[in-house]
Amino acid sequence: MRLLEKLGVAAMRQIDPELAHGLAIRALNAGLGPKAGPHTSDRLRTTVAGLVLPNPVGLAAGFDKNATALHALMGCGFGFLEVGAATPRPQDGNPKPRLFRLKQDRAAINRFGFNNQGMAVIAARLSARPKGVIGLNLGANKDSLDRAADFAKVLATCGAYLDFATVNVSSPNTEKLRDLQGKAALAALLDGVVTANAALARPVKVFLKIAPDLDEAALDDVAAVADAAGIDALIATNTTLDRVDLHGPHAAETGGLSGQPLFEKSTRVVAQLSLRTKLPIIGVGGIGSAAQAYAKIRAGASAVQLYTALVYGGISLADDIVHGLEDLLAKDGYANVADAVGTGREEFL
Repeated sequence: MRLLEKLGVAAMRQIDPELAHGLAIRALNAGLGPKAGPHTSDRLRTTVAGLVLPNPVGLAAGFDKNATALHALMGCGFGFLEVGAATPRPQDGNPKPRLFRLKQDRAAINRFGFNNQGMAVIAARLSARPKGVIGLNLGANKDSLDRAADFAKVLATCGAYLDFATVNVSSPNTEKLRDLQGKAALAALLDGVVTANAALARPVKVFLKIAPDLDEAALDDVAAVADAAGIDALIATNTTLDRVDLHGPHAAETGGLSGQPLFEKSTRVVAQLSLRTKLPIIGVGGIGSAAQAYAKIRAGASAVQLYTALVYGGISLADDIVHGLEDLLAKDGYANVADAVGTGREEFL
């Protein structure tokens, strides 16, 4: 980590985490972040679900909920960005405080509840987006009478400005949202999204983000429904409701747990899912180093995403992971990252 960034990260950790997050976005927009853009090479360049990525390290949804820092983030080394989640109508989310650092565990617990400024505002910002691969996480309003229809509404409004859209039925912070991961409900929801996508002048790639807390029977169902629906990729995983041996005053807070304690569980889901479908998988959960990104890829992920580790490692961590991943691939003799996908799956089964 660069010295100035290291000092900034240390200072941010002394204040309320949600306030710190907002300040970090403002700092990026003020030009205080990296500006070199994504590092790429023949070894790193890859294609996932038809999308050509300069490198396979992306930014996960939730960091830039309202698409306010697209240009700045595209300079930070990521191979692709995912913003949101966006819902049809603006909503405040759950009461504060709702974000908690677990410093000793290099983790976080959040219960945001899809706080965002709504699809119309986010679509306007996406309309002025920079070049690069950008996706939007689709959400549903908490008080919606038809949550499944909300996903299609957001895609219809924002789809013209996207490269991919992620159906997020795996957030633990909107009551009963995860019920939409059930076989029948998920099939109906995806059918609505695929129909809305086909109506776009330029259809986008459709991804599905799943929870890490699904058992093997549920993973069977998700894979079968995803294959039948004709979507393009799976994202594994969202945050977990499970609790491990956590430390500090916020260890018992309710919400979704992310960061280092999620790494092994989410990577195991990647490996299990890769046995059930030929769809590409984007691995998320607990990645804080090049070695962990490489492990996710060897477990079966074609690309990866970061978020919580940036709280502890700073925004330049993305570029560090990209360069480190390139070195690991070269060390093991892989000409391209795609050649490494799934080569270490058995370690996580």
